[in-house]
Amino acid sequence: MIFTNLRYIGRIREVLGIFVEHNLLSLLNDIWSKPPYQIQIVFFLFSQGLKPSAAISNLRPGERLGLALQKLGPCFIKLGQALSVRSDIIGEEIANDLSALQDQLPPFSGNEARQAVVQEFGQPLEKIYKFFADEAIAAASIAQVHFATTVDGNPVAVKILRPKVEEAFARDLAFLDWLAKTTENHVPGMHRLRLVEVVQTLKRTVALEMDLRLEAAAGDELRSNFEEDSTFFVPKMDWARTGRRVLTTERIEGFPIDEIETIKKTGLDVKTLVGNMARILFLQVFRDGFFHADLHPGNLTVSPNGSIQAVDFGIMGRIDRQTRFYLAEMLIGFLNADYEKVASVHFRAGYVPATQSEDQFAQAARAIAEPIFGLPLKEISLARLLSQLFQITQHFEMEVQPQLLLLQKTMLVAEGVGRQLYPEANMWQLARPLIEEWMQEELTPEVRAAETLSEAGKFLERLPVLIAEMSDTVENLSRRGIRLHQNTLDAMFNTNKQKSNWRWWVGFLFVLGILFALLWL
Repeated sequence: MIFTNLRYIGRIREVLGIFVEHNLLSLLNDIWSKPPYQIQIVFFLFSQGLKPSAAISNLRPGERLGLALQKLGPCFIKLGQALSVRSDIIGEEIANDLSALQDQLPPFSGNEARQAVVQEFGQPLEKIYKFFADEAIAAASIAQVHFATTVDGNPVAVKILRPKVEEAFARDLAFLDWLAKTTENHVPGMHRLRLVEVVQTLKRTVALEMDLRLEAAAGDELRSNFEEDSTFFVPKMDWARTGRRVLTTERIEGFPIDEIETIKKTGLDVKTLVGNMARILFLQVFRDGFFHADLHPGNLTVSPNGSIQAVDFGIMGRIDRQTRFYLAEMLIGFLNADYEKVASVHFRAGYVPATQSEDQFAQAARAIAEPIFGLPLKEISLARLLSQLFQITQHFEMEVQPQLLLLQKTMLVAEGVGRQLYPEANMWQLARPLIEEWMQEELTPEVRAAETLSEAGKFLERLPVLIAEMSDTVENLSRRGIRLHQNTLDAMFNTNKQKSNWRWWVGFLFVLGILFALLWL
């Protein structure tokens, strides 16, 4: 353990030096009314001779933190992006500042990009691409993108992982993991912040982004979900030119979604565009349960015909069907100012322990929502509501739902883009009819009947196994634990000739019960 600690001494010094330079000691006071003395001691020891930079004196704590994380490198940029959805940990203002953290780095050379392609596919570049641009069109912490043309003459975009990016991230992730565990284990009150959980989430996200085949699969799934929808376009994956470190997609033409003047010059209606964007997002969330979770302007373009185009599928979110119902009920409850329903949903979903007071939770929901509803219509934010809802986790011992946190961040970014295009846009008004329509479609008797039959079929498939397991359990109990008279065992299972008949009758009665239930739907 001591050698592990010594290994990180240099990095600790570097991190704390940058934190002091950006005057982040005050950030601790923003998060904790009184920082733990261990934290104060460590900062004191490592900050001797360091002074805050005067250039950042007027910036908000979240802005200073963002600059510090950028200076610390790619892994810390990803950490900042992960923290941007954890307003329950760092507060809403800091989370909002971190949501603007840009994942941009200087590009690596075109020669290195070419070598990476050759190494990935094991053949000369000219056999893969007829043309390959040396200059990258976009460069982030994990990968960068080049334009190219295939040997078949198709224009494509090629995403390539940075050289040795895996090793660089592995070092800093190991450091962050050690730091989080050490802090939680030795500093009182730090378990509440769930630092280890944040780092583990970051690890999983980065691992997925390091294999571009997984990103290609996500893009392919999203494309298939909207194949018949002219308002949303996902480029086709070029699987023949895609591997773990290289991803090739068809090239799309368009202009960034935040170029408002260009959009207006093309004659496109910005109000319609914002409405389409909201519809696309809510179809992804509620209809498909699979959504693009990185919808910033850099990943969204508009085609000349007005369709919204998406790229970069490294960060995606999934929400199971039951959670979608809970989420829809919760949002409709807020829309109707029915805070008792909001509370009921949280307790039914198991997000809040049964030991808590449902009435008190309803009161807390009201306290969160009413000030937001009191704002001018154009300022009402769905993402802000969810953010503040997640901040009451500590008081009610709520179990934080990572997929909902990711959705909250996605909504925050989408709302920002929408208001940029059309300041009067209101996600509440756009969301309500879409959510209500989805719930009505999903709750029809036909859908419920189909689901009931499906579940019944699955149960019947396992019924013989379950009965056999129950029979074995009872027989084991009779031998080792509870003593049952042989006449009782014979009556229950008729272990000789009647055993199969008993199972048949159980199955028959179960199916009969299902049929009666369906008649009453």
